[in-house]
Amino acid sequence: VYRPRMLRNLKNDRLYLVGRDVLDEDGRQILDLGMLKAHHNRTMYGEQIRHQSWIMYEYQTLHKLYQVGADVPKPYETSHNSILMSYIGDESMAAPTLNTVTLEPGEAKTIFERLMHNIELMLAHGIIHGDLSAYNVLYWQGEITLIDFPQVVFTKRHPKAFQIFSRDIARLCEYFEHQGLVVEAARIARELWKARGNRVRQELNPALLDAEDPSSSKIWLINQEAE
Repeated sequence: VYRPRMLRNLKNDRLYLVGRDVLDEDGRQILDLGMLKAHHNRTMYGEQIRHQSWIMYEYQTLHKLYQVGADVPKPYETSHNSILMSYIGDESMAAPTLNTVTLEPGEAKTIFERLMHNIELMLAHGIIHGDLSAYNVLYWQGEITLIDFPQVVFTKRHPKAFQIFSRDIARLCEYFEHQGLVVEAARIARELWKARGNRVRQELNPALLDAEDPSSSKIWLINQEAE
């Protein structure tokens, strides 16, 4: 199925560009100074370049994660505004996102553990989803599929990588708390991060905090409790 991509209008989208090259339609780094200037100044042409780069980061990330066995759609090809990937669902309906699903008693733990397995697998390859929550996980017949990777962050290239990772964990944990699980977002984020030899303590970036987002308080807690 083709998943069309509108021009990205992510909140604080510049945050995700830190440590990332600008990619062309073939996934190669753009070195042309005129193109890079247009991208930086966000001209009409620059927005087209920016959009193509978002798509290529998602496509390359999906390809890499699919190859190593993560629960992501299989990507086939890209166009200027779309990614062709495997369809999750059946003839009557597409798989719903996890946030719309109430899990059966006892199922929440299994799904949560599978998500943590995927997150560990991503960390092993230096990848952070960057905008992960129950809204970006598909659920179908007891199995999950992670989607929406254009804002991917790399653990070794982004100075605020742990904070972004912590936000992903906090948002997932919020969903599973509502499903009846007792989960400690702060502990989970620290342990997964440190297991890969990463430093935990980082300067807190206010751009990641939102007074209207309950997960912001958990990001603050993780940062304050970090060793």
